[in-house]
Amino acid sequence: MIKNQKILLGKAEETEVYLDPKQMNRHGFIAGASGTGKTVTLKVIAESLSELGVPTVIADVKGDLSGMIVPGDKSQIQARLDSMGITEEFECRKYPVHFFDLYGTNGHPVRAMMEEMGPELLSRIMSLTDAQQGNLNIIFKAAQDMNLNIIDLKDLQAMCEYVGQHAADYTVKYGNVTKQSIGAIQR
Repeated sequence: MIKNQKILLGKAEETEVYLDPKQMNRHGFIAGASGTGKTVTLKVIAESLSELGVPTVIADVKGDLSGMIVPGDKSQIQARLDSMGITEEFECRKYPVHFFDLYGTNGHPVRAMMEEMGPELLSRIMSLTDAQQGNLNIIFKAAQDMNLNIIDLKDLQAMCEYVGQHAADYTVKYGNVTKQSIGAIQR
């Protein structure tokens, strides 16, 4: 709920607790035991920011906040509204929600470019050995020198194949390229 362009988070006796939206560019942390209102607090913040026209990205692994897409049931929160002294007309409403999905099957696809991840992070993700990581560094360097972008796995596989086929040339220029390491990266 918004009062005086601030988000009303809660009320204890006569003290109201507000969050200034201007402060939302800072880090925050909401912690507490189960059932203490962490999810509700996050939902109030997200809904209020939406009302103010501020887009919000929330990582909601358990799906607790997905209900924002439909209007709520006022009867379920009437006691809380009464305890906070919110007597003006309160309207349950729905909010615009976009679901993101790494696999692109049940929501908006999330894409991460291989190039942005870089060889070091990819090496960790793929659990590569030091030798294999060295070969991956060479693959990325070769692509950079050729002004080629490694956007997705297909691009990475194509560059692996190319560097593997020209291993002798790249070994002389960058260091030892082995077909075994290239094969391990491909797998």
